[in-house]
Amino acid sequence: MTIESCISFCDSQSFVYAGAEFGQECYCGDSFANGGTNTTASDCNMPCVGNSKEICGAGNRLSVYWSGVAPPPPPATVQSVGLWESLGCYNDSGPRTLTFGATTDGPNTIESCTDACFNAGYPLAGAEFADQCFCGLGFSNDGGPANLTDCNMPCSGNSSEFCGGPNRLNVYNFTGTLPHGPAPVGGGGGGGTPVFPVVSGLPKPWKYAGCYVDGAFGRVISDELPDNQNLTIGSCIQSCDSQNFTLAGIEFADQCFCGNEMIDGAVLSNDTDCNMGCAGNATEACGGPNRLSIYTSTVNVTALPVPSILNTSLPGNWSYQGCLKEIDGGRVFPNQLINSTGNTVEWCLNQCAAFGYPAGGMEFGDECYCGDVSDAQQSTFDVESECNIACAGDPIHLCGGESRLQYYAWNGTMNLWHQPENTGRYEFLIGGVVVPLVVTLGINNKIAMVEKFGTSEFDNSTGAYELDLSLVGNSSLAWRTMHVKSDVFCSGSIVLPDKGARQLNVGGWSLDSTQGVRLYTPDGTPGVNGTNDWEENYNELHLQRQRWYPSASIIANGSILVVGGELGSNGAPEPSLEILPKPNGTGDTWKFLEYLNRTDPNNLYPFLHVLPSGRIFIGYYNEARILDPVTLDTDVVLPNITGSVESPLAGRTYPMEGTAVLLPQFYPYTDPVTVLICGGSNFGVALDNCVSIQPEVENPTWVLERMPSKRVMTCMSALPDGTFLMVNGAHQGVAGFGLATDPNFSAVLYDPTQPIGQRFSILNNTIVARLYHSEATLLFDGRVLISGSDPQTYNPDGSPIFPEEMRIEVYIPPYLSEGRTQPNFTITETDWAYNGTYTINVKLFHGTTSTMKVSLVAATSSTHGNAMGGRTIFPKFTCTGNTCKITAPPNAKVSPPGWHQLFILDGPTPSFSHWVRIGGDPARLGDWPDFPDFTLPGV
Repeated sequence: MTIESCISFCDSQSFVYAGAEFGQECYCGDSFANGGTNTTASDCNMPCVGNSKEICGAGNRLSVYWSGVAPPPPPATVQSVGLWESLGCYNDSGPRTLTFGATTDGPNTIESCTDACFNAGYPLAGAEFADQCFCGLGFSNDGGPANLTDCNMPCSGNSSEFCGGPNRLNVYNFTGTLPHGPAPVGGGGGGGTPVFPVVSGLPKPWKYAGCYVDGAFGRVISDELPDNQNLTIGSCIQSCDSQNFTLAGIEFADQCFCGNEMIDGAVLSNDTDCNMGCAGNATEACGGPNRLSIYTSTVNVTALPVPSILNTSLPGNWSYQGCLKEIDGGRVFPNQLINSTGNTVEWCLNQCAAFGYPAGGMEFGDECYCGDVSDAQQSTFDVESECNIACAGDPIHLCGGESRLQYYAWNGTMNLWHQPENTGRYEFLIGGVVVPLVVTLGINNKIAMVEKFGTSEFDNSTGAYELDLSLVGNSSLAWRTMHVKSDVFCSGSIVLPDKGARQLNVGGWSLDSTQGVRLYTPDGTPGVNGTNDWEENYNELHLQRQRWYPSASIIANGSILVVGGELGSNGAPEPSLEILPKPNGTGDTWKFLEYLNRTDPNNLYPFLHVLPSGRIFIGYYNEARILDPVTLDTDVVLPNITGSVESPLAGRTYPMEGTAVLLPQFYPYTDPVTVLICGGSNFGVALDNCVSIQPEVENPTWVLERMPSKRVMTCMSALPDGTFLMVNGAHQGVAGFGLATDPNFSAVLYDPTQPIGQRFSILNNTIVARLYHSEATLLFDGRVLISGSDPQTYNPDGSPIFPEEMRIEVYIPPYLSEGRTQPNFTITETDWAYNGTYTINVKLFHGTTSTMKVSLVAATSSTHGNAMGGRTIFPKFTCTGNTCKITAPPNAKVSPPGWHQLFILDGPTPSFSHWVRIGGDPARLGDWPDFPDFTLPGV
């Protein structure tokens, strides 16, 4: 779906207007109907699914294009044709109001229909369904007047005239004298020429099966071929047989229907009721008014009953509620699925339940809708007879009607979202000097921030700053100005395992910066400025490939893996990976990745996690796989990442931008590790779910959990207690400048110790919009730093809708807002070997060491909600009195070499952290790069 494809389709149908809606729907017309009016252009904000740079309307909003050709006049009700006078619109819902079906000369018009009835000797003529003509001596079967607006279908032969509507007739009365009355019927035929069923000479194994009633409750064969003025029994059978159908039905002389079964209560009638000669052979019986001449290629003809409501043997805890009206000009439920061949009640409800929706409904037979019970409360119920369309995939059960939903609801609680009394809170921390693109807590417990060039509100911005949290009461002292040499716009960062815990930043926006390699060694202490700065020299050290939006990770051997990106500034993809440092004496060490090339541009900032086997999980767009740790080739292709209920094509990495984290690992580390991915977008429709997988189990599958709200540009911070704080982002859009305008102000807590479906707690709200370029970073005291937002969305007058957000907040999680005293501990050994034992002395204020916990939270650098290097470990420990011995993780596969914040928890309350290094520096990154203008901390 693109604007071009929609316009091309409508133009090919000779329409003058084309309209795109919901990102993926195309509508054509010559006029605006049903009260459609112009609205604000910004209401249309959904990117086209086929080209995210184009806008294809929005929910109940059309992006409309005009060919420049004057629209034709709208169709009208013909008031008279010669001596034929209009009687208005008549009901034809049951047995026929006008009983004789006429064959018109050419496509149906009011003129051709009245002419056919005149020649047949009938004083009443009626046009219906655009292409049908009926005649009669009077009104039969209680047919009566209906609203003229119900006759709303243009004639198939003249679009300026109305020819009835669904079960509605435009009726005309002849006011003169007819030359003759209706011709007598004889021998099953009319007009003096007998007609008979064809019972011989048929292609094998086809045979005549009888004359069946059509239309008593609806069309009994749904697939209709175009009307054919040369139709014969043989040509209809040939058409159906060529499409592998087993039934052929002929009606009204020139209509051919194909199918494999009859539906809607088809019953046998007398052969004499099929009394119309075929349009192409007047001696052959080709059905009649509401009568089908049926032929079959099988032994038996399956005739299914009138479809009914499915209200027993439903899946799960679903129960039927009733026939629900759609909202005028809108939809009751927000999520639509169309299944033109397989829609059933069970299929639809299973789809809704799988994505966490406790309300579902079917409409128009082939449409499925999912939502919440509260959505249904905005509408009202209608009589059950208005839900009268069979399911596309189950013809004996009903799937709604025209703008009517067959509505079902889930009995019980599907999503238990906790709403605790203690929700924690946001607090303003300090006014900022930068919108940080990369945020890193250093081992000096200061916050390093770097920003893109040229967009700060301060002309003298240097692109890099460090925030001393101990001095936030004095803004002039709290910020230390630092410097970068090239543009870090949309680069990647990690903390190295070397002695100095250097922060590595790679890639950038354009030119040399896309191959930039920048290093900073944190120094100074709280309250005392450091003197180190970012170090960079393109001529001495740079990436092998240009990378804009890359990811980085320390892998089990201690080397640096850099993956993905583009060549810079929305350039061509860079679908490759490379290793740093580049081994001495080698040529290029980068590797082309077909799967990143194939999924560009929806795979930027791919998710990277080292698994307990040492292999590497990579998630990109809506796919994931496991890489061999030595060759970096694909070892396992994982199932595609589950998307939204509407589309499996929804994505999780930039620009769809969700967040991925590893769930905590617990001693003895025998349980399989779990990757959790939350949020994302279906090309502008933000996702409201998290999905998780245990990639190294046999036959891994994704498990879905619905979130309390939709969120794209998600930020998640690991907390010391093993939970995760989810903040920032938007309810709609995708990542990028000006592509999301509906902020999500709510904080949510995810607790993986709770059962699936019960892991979310709804916390407090902020007043600060945190959209594109916002981050969340765990601090040493257990708070979470909330920073950034650079959406660049503007009003028509140029004023910003949302400003560049300089304010810095912190979130106080519930474990710090209960009035409890934080525990503390002392430690002397902070350089840990794998499986080593290390002593701490603890001081608890509320509990004992029997209820104490110990956690290790790996150092991260966060950008675009992707906290690179994230990992939480709960190690083994034993205590005697207040002296505790902690056993370090066993190896680099469970815990790759790196720096961690060590916390203790007194019940729910965490201590301040101490930094420990685990696993040393096996790749000797501390001795790299060996150039005089780089300061090396050693290994």
